[in-house]
Amino acid sequence: MSLHITSLNSGSNGNCYYVGNDTEAVLIDVGISCREVEKRMKRLELDIQKVKAIFISHEHSDHIRGVVVLARKFQIPVYITQSTLKYSVISLEKELVQSFNAHEPVKIGELSVIPFPKFHDASDPYSFIVEGNGVKIGVLTDIGVVCEHVTNYFKQCHAAFLEANYDENMLANGRYPYYLKQRITSGKGHLSNDEALELFKKHKHKDLSHLFLSHLSKENNTPELVQELFTKHAKKTNIYIASRYNEMPVYTISTNKQAKPIKLKRTSSQLQMALY
Repeated sequence: MSLHITSLNSGSNGNCYYVGNDTEAVLIDVGISCREVEKRMKRLELDIQKVKAIFISHEHSDHIRGVVVLARKFQIPVYITQSTLKYSVISLEKELVQSFNAHEPVKIGELSVIPFPKFHDASDPYSFIVEGNGVKIGVLTDIGVVCEHVTNYFKQCHAAFLEANYDENMLANGRYPYYLKQRITSGKGHLSNDEALELFKKHKHKDLSHLFLSHLSKENNTPELVQELFTKHAKKTNIYIASRYNEMPVYTISTNKQAKPIKLKRTSSQLQMALY
């Protein structure tokens, strides 16, 4: 039993994650344009008609930029809290807007999406677990601090997109203004590499087969640094970096840990260059 997952983009320039089975799928956030979503899904040979719902984590532009056009074009319902809808200042037809409640599963065909609250500098921020075919996938980004909710849900994941936003030394010594450094490290900003690593080391599921490190800062982190840091402690977990420039391959995640990527129609060297 398995689920198919990919990151279409991950970073402050836009976030969009795909989780699906053979017949239906959901998107978590649409922070890139509708055109880019279509192009990237087409390259991955993913059928956009299988997307039956969009779940919005919070109102920041890198999570909602393309949602209105995509939802209208394909008539996809958008699951969003009333507070997030209000502060996002997006305009959607009433029939496309659906709400959700903390910890209450939302059924999308054979998929089940469980929203849970987190700390972030937004009006009503959430992360999500998508479950289907006995597999649980976590999408845990834009997290200010590793709270009880984050810990409890991460423990359940067979694969996860986990934020590793910044290296503490790079941020401290970098060119960001003081107020922005304070925001990032405030407990309502983002997870550092070290904070994400501690969560991974202490609380990963015994069958966590794949970890996709996500939402890396362009200025205060590097893919090479994160890859090396986590690989040291990975053991049987495969470590990948979600790109801020391109889609990842589609990975099929199974409870038996036989997860393999569906290959893109490009060479391996081209793919590595695209990731970074």
